[in-house]
Amino acid sequence: MNTEKDSFLHLARHPVRFRMFLLSRLPSAYFSGLRIRDLDENRCLVTVPYKWFSKNPFHSTYFACLGMAAEMSTGALAMARVYKRTPTLSMLVVKMEADFFKKADGLTSFLCNDGKLIEDTIQKAITSGEGQSVRISSSGTNQKGELVAEFFITWSFKVKKPKQG
Repeated sequence: MNTEKDSFLHLARHPVRFRMFLLSRLPSAYFSGLRIRDLDENRCLVTVPYKWFSKNPFHSTYFACLGMAAEMSTGALAMARVYKRTPTLSMLVVKMEADFFKKADGLTSFLCNDGKLIEDTIQKAITSGEGQSVRISSSGTNQKGELVAEFFITWSFKVKKPKQG
């Protein structure tokens, strides 16, 4: 693992630092109670609770909060690979798809196991010099292990051009 990746993984695994990062950069995720529970090079587990800020009028977790947790499980894996990297890369969600199977009325955990796929796509963007997209999956389960939702998030990666100065 490279130093940049280690640096981001350290930030994401440090609860207080990561909460401050969320509060300053992703306040909706902070107030929704999103937490990274497990993160390494290949997988990321993010939880979202059912609480006042994340609930809807139907006594379940609001779909947008579920989407945030799913996106974070994929985005943390991507961010670990682009954080302080040379060449500098941009990353952007270009598409999101979701299927819902069960009511999310407790803690929901989203797992993404596509770290290698993300790394391969980033390497292809660097090698080709062209933007590359990849469709990543994140599955959300409840505390009983039942599938609540499955999200497919398409990320785009592109090498940033040096600023002319």
